[in-house]
Amino acid sequence: MQKIKNICVYCGSAEGDDPRYAVAAETFGRTLARAGIGLVFGGGSCGLMGVVARSTLNAGGRVTGIIPGFLDEREIALQGMTELIVVDDMHTRKRLMFEKSDAFVALPGGVGTLEELTEQLTWIQLGRHTKPLVIADIAGFWRPLLTLFAHMHNAGFIREGYDVRYAVAERVEDILPMIASTARRMPQIEETAVTERM
Repeated sequence: MQKIKNICVYCGSAEGDDPRYAVAAETFGRTLARAGIGLVFGGGSCGLMGVVARSTLNAGGRVTGIIPGFLDEREIALQGMTELIVVDDMHTRKRLMFEKSDAFVALPGGVGTLEELTEQLTWIQLGRHTKPLVIADIAGFWRPLLTLFAHMHNAGFIREGYDVRYAVAERVEDILPMIASTARRMPQIEETAVTERM
């Protein structure tokens, strides 16, 4: 069983137009803190990133932010984090977020969130790691993507033996139980190849 000490949250640097997204981010931040699980995120103070991180901190939790220097001005690094790591580029940011996390959660977000999510799904599909991944389908936000995944499968582009393993939570309360359930079923594997490539 994989020990879940830190969870990486991918989410938007905007809050979106549905208040339920921010409510979910705030609730999940508190949930992480109360469970004694650290948050790893992109380091920004804006949007859902800022909401989930501030909520975790305000509830007494641990927060590690990883941000490229060039984004520090644009996204403005959150103050008061447990740990802030400033890196040179996006590749280093994503690699460190992967290395420091035991599971991944995708809250609503934009193109950057989608890119981070699909990269992890690809590595899971190729068997490069077995860390749990939950897509938080808050207010149906990710439903079009989930429909696309089904279309890819039906069209023969997600072949047998290359299934994309993830869980879908429509409620924040279900995320940690889903991660725990997945972690119990998945063995640890050697992840050197992932960190060398990312």
